[in-house]
Amino acid sequence: MLSIAVSMPQLQLFFLVFLRTGAFLMSIPMLNSPSVPVLFRIALNLAASLLIFPLLELTLPDRTADLFTLAVAAGGEVLIGILAGLAIRLIFEGVQLAGELAGYQMGLAIAEVIDPASEDQVAILAQFTSLLSTVIFLILNGHHWFIRTLVESYQMVPPASFHVNGAVLDRLVRLTAEMFLIGLKAGAPVMVALLLGTVAFGLVARAVPQMNIFVVSMPLNIGLGLVFFGLSLPHLAGYLGQLFGEVARHAMALLKVVA
Repeated sequence: MLSIAVSMPQLQLFFLVFLRTGAFLMSIPMLNSPSVPVLFRIALNLAASLLIFPLLELTLPDRTADLFTLAVAAGGEVLIGILAGLAIRLIFEGVQLAGELAGYQMGLAIAEVIDPASEDQVAILAQFTSLLSTVIFLILNGHHWFIRTLVESYQMVPPASFHVNGAVLDRLVRLTAEMFLIGLKAGAPVMVALLLGTVAFGLVARAVPQMNIFVVSMPLNIGLGLVFFGLSLPHLAGYLGQLFGEVARHAMALLKVVA
């Protein structure tokens, strides 16, 4: 007869691992979409927790013996998972921001589609850059970086060792600022070309007042933006590869302040 003996500390430790893993998986892109079934998320979280738990070799501190301290530790594990996933998600948001900025300048902001990841209306160019970043991320085996980041988080911040301090908020502000910087860098070729095009249209309007520059500039802006966007795709792919190579560093930098 098969019998499995599980001690209460091991069960509590697995519960904490399950919470951090679930919070991390639900915070990263591609899995936090409302279109992903809840049952699939729970099953994926359980499978990932069962796979990594024997490899972690963790020990539960004695201070989690009572129910209150265990509840506080559980809340800390959820926050750690959310912070690690948020550090990765902000990179994808920055890439999508590049498409939104370029779309607004091209005049395509009025044409919006439904984003399957968030079920919100986003600009067409923002949706394209979001899908492009996801494809490049998977081509570069970025999902392996997800797993590595999750495992290394337990080495840096063991269960029930979460500490709240002001450095967490400061680091989140820095990551948010970096998201806007990523958006500007990724969309810089198109935005600069459209800015120069707007200046040129202004000079033409001054030289030829009889021309209705607003009617003429709209299709030319779209064509100019699409041309430069297509020309910048190889450079954008290289920049995205460089960004995704630093995914683990961003998450680990945020976890250092809570260790």
